[in-house]
Formats: sequence, structure tokens, C-alpha cells
Amino acid sequence: MVPNLEWTVNTEACFVSRASLRRDDRAVSEVLGVVMLLAMVITIMGGVWIFLNPYLTDFEDNTNWNSAVGISERFQDRIDVAGASPEGTGIRHTLALQSTYIRPIDKVETWTISADVVASDQINIRHVNLTTLGIDALNETARSLSIETPVGTENVAFAASREEVLVRHNSSREHWMIITVFDENLQPVHRSLSYALSGIQITTSLGQGEHELALMNNARVEHFPNQPWKVTSYPSVGLDQLVDGEFRLSMLLSDVTINGSLGTGNNIGMNMLSQGPMTLFTGQAYNLRFTVLNELNDLITPQYHDHWLDEYNLNRASGTLDTFVGYGPYERASGADGFTIDTHGVPLYLEVDVQRVEVSR
Repeated sequence: MVPNLEWTVNTEACFVSRASLRRDDRAVSEVLGVVMLLAMVITIMGGVWIFLNPYLTDFEDNTNWNSAVGISERFQDRIDVAGASPEGTGIRHTLALQSTYIRPIDKVETWTISADVVASDQINIRHVNLTTLGIDALNETARSLSIETPVGTENVAFAASREEVLVRHNSSREHWMIITVFDENLQPVHRSLSYALSGIQITTSLGQGEHELALMNNARVEHFPNQPWKVTSYPSVGLDQLVDGEFRLSMLLSDVTINGSLGTGNNIGMNMLSQGPMTLFTGQAYNLRFTVLNELNDLITPQYHDHWLDEYNLNRASGTLDTFVGYGPYERASGADGFTIDTHGVPLYLEVDVQRVEVSR
């Protein structure tokens, strides 16, 4: 009889050691997996950043542009308030100038305005050079003149003549000059003025370059990178018809000077002090002529001309100039010789005022 056989089974797991399953090799494979995972995450994040970067740049540029426009609007509002205040008074204002800076643009726009104050004569004044004026009176009523400048007043008398009279003087029209011509009874018969206005420029950094915004004489012009200068708001010149049918032309000039540097920062406090408003011309005007020359950029003055001559050109094209009332060219149709107001014999009143503001820290 065959004895019972007992089978024994080893219950402990039997592992076979292989070169690819050693502990060191298993650790290396885990590190490579983590590195590959991180590389994949970085690649995805980089792709998302490259895709969103143009939109983020546009968003930041739009934010900076809105900030610059807001600063210009607040600045213009404070200038209007300070400019209408009595001399020596004003306001203090605080602005956040983080991504922008403000600089002055000195004597950037020159306005010349001339008109006869009586209907009995027509007088033209020509600046021969810096020290000589040419006075041409059609009916020979001019006998003397006064020249008013920031440094004082100069009076000059001369004889009547059918030809142009040359008058020498010692005054400068670097900033502003007012010439009043008188007859033999010392009654004013003509007034001519020249005023060089200053303004401010607000510069903001954008992704493609700098955005420039200038405030000059209540007007606003902008310049984006790779684009020409564009006028977005025009000077304060308005023609109104009065209740009696007569017309009034109102011009409000603005002269803003910056004393020192305003700097940049979160809260920049600045004083806006009035130097006193001035009335340059008031009353009935005949043979009106005014010109403007902006020296910030060559494209700004033509835009002024197109704006003022828009209705005139439309009426000229339609053949209705005989009933047109408004801005028209003084001589040449382009406005190169200046502008006048066509009223067809209806009396015209002229009001010219200037607001003078000094800005400082």
C-alpha cells in the first residue's frame, strides 16, 4: 500500500528579480513621468499665453487710452473753471499720472483777427518786419495808432496819405499784440490783434508706440501710432443769430502755460491759477478777417479750414451762395488768406475773449 503523499505549497510570493524592475530603475521612470507632465503643462500654458497675449495687450492699451482721455476731459473742465475766475484765484486739482505724463507746448497756435469798427473806411495793417507796420486806409481817416503788448502800450502818430504809411515801432508780438487805429478825433476806426496760444500735451505709452493727445485753445487733437494727427474737438468759435436778425460771432481763446514740471505718480497735485480773462474785441465789426496757424503738425490747420468751409463748399456746389450766411474764405476759396463771415449786409457783432491759466505744482 502506497503511503499518502503530502503536497506542500509555498504560500509566500515568489518574485523574480529582473534588471528592468529594480528599485532604482523604477524611481527614474517616475521622475521622467513628472518631467513630461510638467513639460506638457508648460507647453499648454505657453500656447494659451501666446493666444491671449494680443487680447491682453489690446485691453491694456484701451485702459491706458481711456485713462488719457479721462485726464484730458478733467483737465479741460478745470481749465474752464480757472480761466473764468478773477485774476489771482483758481483751483487745486489732483490727477493720477501713472502711465501718462504731461508736458507744455509753448505758443503752438497763433490767431490773427482784424476788423474795422466803423463803416466809413477800410483799413489794412501789414507787418512789414518785426519793427515796421504798413497802414493802408482807403478813405485816409487813419491818423494814429496804439500798440498794446504784455510789457506796455506804445502810441505812434502819422500823417494821412493815399499810399501805404510805414510806421516804425519798438513793440514785440512774440506773445500777443493789439493794434488800434484812430482817426483825427482819436476815435477808433480799426482793431487788429495777434495772439500766440500755448497748450498741453498728454502722452501715454501703448503696445505699438505712444499715444499723444494735445489740448490747445479748447480744441483736442489725437495721434495714435502709425496714424496721422486727427482733430476730435474744434476751437470755441460760434456764429449766432440774435433776436433782431443781426449776427454775433463769439471767439473764446484759451492760453494755458505750465510753470515747471508736473512729474508722474499716483496722486499729482497741481494748482490752476487764473491770470485774468481779457476782452480783445467787442462791438460791431466790418470787413472781418481771421486766420489761424497751428504749428504742432502740418495736418491740423487744414482740418480747421475744412471744418469751417464745409457749409460754404456745399452751398457753392449747389449754387446757393447768394443766400448763404456763415463762414467763408476771405479771398481765395481754400482759406489760405483767412476767413470772414458772409452776412449779406446784415450787421455783425464780434466778441473775442481769452482765458489765461497758469498750471504749476
